[in-house]
Amino acid sequence: MAEIELKTAPADFRFPTTNQTRHCFTRYIEFHRCVAAKGEESNECERFAKYYRSLCPGEWIERWEEQRENGSFPGPL
Repeated sequence: MAEIELKTAPADFRFPTTNQTRHCFTRYIEFHRCVAAKGEESNECERFAKYYRSLCPGEWIERWEEQRENGSFPGPL
C-alpha cells in the first residue's frame, strides 16, 4: 500500500495567529501574480497554488474565480 503524504503551506511570519484567512487570501493573490508574471505554463507558481488550495475553503476559491472572471475581484492582482 502506498503511503500518502499530506502537506500544507509552511509557517509564514506575516501570519502569526491561528486565523489563516489573510494567509489564504495572500497566497491566492501571490499565485495569480506569479502566473501573470511568468505565464500559465510556469512550474514556479505551482507552490503558491498548493499553498492556497490547502489553506482556503473551496467555496471561497470558487467565488474568487467567478469574481476574477467578472472583473469584480476585491484584491490586487
